[in-house]
Amino acid sequence: MKRHRKKQSSEVNLGFQIAPMIDVVFVIMLYFMVMAGAVQVENAHNTKLPGTVQVEGSDTPMPDEIAIRIEDDGQVYLNDDPLDTPENKALPELAINLNQLRESSEASKSEVLVTIYANEQAKYERVVDVLDALTRARIPNVTFQAGAPE
Repeated sequence: MKRHRKKQSSEVNLGFQIAPMIDVVFVIMLYFMVMAGAVQVENAHNTKLPGTVQVEGSDTPMPDEIAIRIEDDGQVYLNDDPLDTPENKALPELAINLNQLRESSEASKSEVLVTIYANEQAKYERVVDVLDALTRARIPNVTFQAGAPE
């Protein structure tokens, strides 16, 4: 009678296992497919630098940038002139001034650019109030900058 003896683990030859290699390849391929969908396309943003616009028939050039500053306490300034009170959510004085600016820019055939300077501690709600006033005045060209104007 022959007795079968167990082979030592060092004597067992499993050969090349292809199934785990295929699994690894599929996982790597899945990773690259998912990451390819997360790639963001960069778009160019056209910006117009602030300056003055020469108006025909008028001696005074109209500035093409208006600065609105929002302080920490909610006070809103239009070109360093305080408007409304910090508690007034509707900002009627700001809206009236913005309407007048838009009308005068339309008469002079120039665009009004508004830059909002919001202090770091200014409430987001107040920034939204200013954006609402700009919407009511139908001024679409708005940019943001953190901190005070230089």
